[in-house]
Amino acid sequence: MDFIDQLKQFSKRVESMKDNIQTEEATKTAIIMPFFSMLGYDVFNPQEFVPEFVADVGIKKGEKVDYAIMKDGDPIILIECKSISEKLEKHDSQLFRYFGTTTAKFAILSNGQYYRFYTDLDNPNKMDENPFLTINILDIKDNQVPELKKFCKSEFDIDEIFSTASELKYVQEFKQVFAAQLETPSDEFTKLFLSSCYSGPKTQTVIEKFRPLLRKALLDYISETMNDKIKTALGGSGGSVSVPEQKVEEPQAEPKQEKSKIITTEEELEAYFIVKNMLSEKTDIHNITYKDTESYINILYKANTRKWICRLRLTETQKILIIPDENKKELRYMLKDIYQISTYKELLEHVLERYI
Repeated sequence: MDFIDQLKQFSKRVESMKDNIQTEEATKTAIIMPFFSMLGYDVFNPQEFVPEFVADVGIKKGEKVDYAIMKDGDPIILIECKSISEKLEKHDSQLFRYFGTTTAKFAILSNGQYYRFYTDLDNPNKMDENPFLTINILDIKDNQVPELKKFCKSEFDIDEIFSTASELKYVQEFKQVFAAQLETPSDEFTKLFLSSCYSGPKTQTVIEKFRPLLRKALLDYISETMNDKIKTALGGSGGSVSVPEQKVEEPQAEPKQEKSKIITTEEELEAYFIVKNMLSEKTDIHNITYKDTESYINILYKANTRKWICRLRLTETQKILIIPDENKKELRYMLKDIYQISTYKELLEHVLERYI
């Protein structure tokens, strides 16, 4: 699957889940960790993706950043997370403090929907006030895709990203300045245009007279340019798209196949991911598998149905966690939502220990 297709699929996932996520921990588990997994990092390998990374700040010892991506034993990217329901501030002072105490060249601030990428363009070893790249995962621009791809594990090159970060930063700032001028042209901006087409004195009265005309001219030009491009795409000015009539052969009917009634929902997969993440300290994550049925999802040890760790029956009206005791008797626990599974971590670990 191409990277752009992975992004589109991930965007749909975030859109479907965001309204049901209420906490920072849920945001990390449901969205942020899968995002970095999509970029190719092993989020369950503590040598590569370190949670609660200790970054001592001055006299403060034991300060922690949510995650650090490591390479050759050193952090290369620091990640600070917020809840998806929380707006990101213009600048995160906590991440700012961490940045200067490590060898990391990049920092990312995210609430699962927005990802802000920082580096130290203005002053070496001091995180910039403003990000050089901001991505809304629900509205990814085409020109942002190759920039985000540079942060994939297989593509990551510190020097290459840093060399383009400056361009991205100033392009973004130029866009913001231009947008502001389109809304309300400043005196200097208005004078710039008047200097080439108006020979009289540029008094304040003249500037005020021409300011709305300049705004209209700029907006008209953008609109006309866009219309010309659309016309060109549709076959030229005044042209129209015509599709030659083709004979379409009737497809032969294929023998009907009975559709499987087993449908693995996003909620079931998310619950599986939560359990897998919780048990990663006890066994290799690849040992935790699942088998879906019509009525529940079965989470297994090494794909062995006799070694089931738990079962989850998830419907719109009811969510039940089923855990086997030592005699394989089913113990049932009602859940408010799948994120409550984490409160049964100790019980699930005891079950797993019986199989190891």
